[in-house]
Amino acid sequence: MQYLVQMTLVPQGRPATSEEGTAFIEHYIFPTLERCKKLQDEKKILAGGPMSGTVGLVLIVNAESARELDDLITGLPVWPRMETDVTPLTTFDGRVQTLRPRLEQLKAEREVQLRKPDVVDLSK
Repeated sequence: MQYLVQMTLVPQGRPATSEEGTAFIEHYIFPTLERCKKLQDEKKILAGGPMSGTVGLVLIVNAESARELDDLITGLPVWPRMETDVTPLTTFDGRVQTLRPRLEQLKAEREVQLRKPDVVDLSK
């Protein structure tokens, strides 16, 4: 299954000094980017990358289970400093298959509506 994963740095995760900034880049950012490249080579990350203009990542992740997804995300060195949003994705064919029965139900309801006789008000 595929997931849209959006990760952004939480305000309290921002380095406050140049020393903290150096450590943040060396111990969190670079190792995370290297890990993401490896996951991309393994076809676990299908698309995405760092966000422009902010400290964040947007990824399309392929995982067989929620556990695998959780392990992948929490395995990124930068994860403890990030706010993470995950959106499960379906396929285009999957959405069509989901909507076909609903479409048939709506058509059947419409047919029933069209076959109802008009009610005539005889009290007038």
